[in-house]
Amino acid sequence: MLTGKTAVITGGSRGLGESIAYRLASMGADIAIVYRSNPSLAESVCAACHKSYLVKAKAYCCDVSDFGAVKETINAIKNDFGTVHILVNNAGITHDGLAARMKEEDFDSVIAVNLKGAFNMIRHCTGLFLRNKEGCIINISSVTGLIGNAGQCNYAASKAGLIGLTKSIARELAPRGIRCNAIAPGFIATEMTAHQTENPLLERIPLGRMGEADDVADAVAYLATAGYVTGEVLKVDGGIAM
Repeated sequence: MLTGKTAVITGGSRGLGESIAYRLASMGADIAIVYRSNPSLAESVCAACHKSYLVKAKAYCCDVSDFGAVKETINAIKNDFGTVHILVNNAGITHDGLAARMKEEDFDSVIAVNLKGAFNMIRHCTGLFLRNKEGCIINISSVTGLIGNAGQCNYAASKAGLIGLTKSIARELAPRGIRCNAIAPGFIATEMTAHQTENPLLERIPLGRMGEADDVADAVAYLATAGYVTGEVLKVDGGIAM
């Protein structure tokens, strides 16, 4: 279904990104993993994609908040794969705390990675999309960006901003055949949410459980092939933000 396509996945060495990489590889896409800090995990994901699905897969170390570093990374991916067809902006960090006591650097760093990082990737991939006369951008936002969450004003702001970015990019690029959508996961069982098992919000999930990384990967697979869908925010949250 995606044979001959190249997918770039930021934060692809673990958690949601790892599951997304496997799902797109299973659909025939070649995989470029962008990671920041753990080369062994990134290389392991690439090896598994190649072994299981016989696709090309390669890892690239990059801080997505660094505009120049992203440009260099996309150029390297272009040299290795020829072009890019699908971009999944999944890289994200948290530095939780109440606003009244939050350090400036904790606010700035979350915005820089989660929001500016997505912009940097979109900015440097767009030229390739325009040459291809096609492209698919999928931004991993969060229901926190829709409903807020005490103690996460920086994270919520970054994810809400990502939704605004998604809709603006969708309007700008739709005339050129390039789609941009967002996914808003709820409580998904990953390393990032491992400390939230006692969060009272869990009791408000209508489906009564946390989601799995594969639930988000399913949504990515849909949006990667949904040729008449753009500017949408697809919630994968068990109904918590309905």
